[in-house]
Amino acid sequence: MNVYAAADSSQLSRVVASFPERVYVPDNLAGTADVIDPATYKVIAHFRVGRSPQHITPSWDLQHLYVNNTAGNSLTVIDPRIGKPTGTIPIADPYNLYFTTDGAMAIVVSERQRRLDFRDARTWDLIKSVPIPWRGVDHLDFSADGSYLLASTEFSGEVVRVDVVAMAVTGKVKVGGLAVDVKVAPDGSVFYVANQRRNGVSVIDPQRMREITFIATGPGAHGLYVSRDAKRLYVSNRRAGSISVIDFATRRVSATWRIGGSPDMIQLSPDGRQLWVSNRYNSSVSVVDTMTGRLLHVISVGGGPHGLSYFPQPGRYSLGHNGVYR
Repeated sequence: MNVYAAADSSQLSRVVASFPERVYVPDNLAGTADVIDPATYKVIAHFRVGRSPQHITPSWDLQHLYVNNTAGNSLTVIDPRIGKPTGTIPIADPYNLYFTTDGAMAIVVSERQRRLDFRDARTWDLIKSVPIPWRGVDHLDFSADGSYLLASTEFSGEVVRVDVVAMAVTGKVKVGGLAVDVKVAPDGSVFYVANQRRNGVSVIDPQRMREITFIATGPGAHGLYVSRDAKRLYVSNRRAGSISVIDFATRRVSATWRIGGSPDMIQLSPDGRQLWVSNRYNSSVSVVDTMTGRLLHVISVGGGPHGLSYFPQPGRYSLGHNGVYR
């Protein structure tokens, strides 16, 4: 089994094949978004969004992008055909945004309110709020069958399991530190959770809710992204200014690339040859060669760039965040 099989080719679906390739960057401190043309590595558009934009999320059906304005209590809607905002949706505290695998529900990660809001993905009506009684819920990923999710609580060091059908917490495991990004393994057997304070990645058994091993990567391990062939996991080490590469087969670090900056959230180019990484404290985006680890470009953007989205991407649908595809 490979849960990423539908996204393991550079071939785009017919739904998005005509969309221009762009990299959308939310400037958290500036309340703006930048649009980069990846062919020229230049910012071609810059516009205001809401207060404290955290991530830019592709919709489940790949037709829209949503800027998560957490302090602005809104989503800014971007039309990826033209690369411009077209509207605003009032949503309470959208730090992050995900979609169930069937596309029926949106899951708004309300970090300040310590809850996950399950909403109708078409109308945005609230279906149910699931309280998360630990501070800092902010990133998650789904099981292979989509029946449950694992969410990190950054400021409490807990990883929480939530049943998607029942919309209820069903388990937890204490990993300590500052747990951040979450990714399911290609075979669905375990989850990987980046930890900024422990400087590495926990491997979690989701059935027993136990940490089965820990992989040291570098200071400030923060963002995760799966390689196009689903053989490697890229890890941004924000305080180290580096990217580590974990081999899924061995669960070991096979390389660490020193790129400088403060690498945060990660995206992969459709052909799998470049990593695009926001530098949270450097007002820039870095482009890294995935074959050599060489830093190719550094592009200046607004203050506090966070969950950038390279769009469109291969895959049948988006599960949210800044671009997680199946």
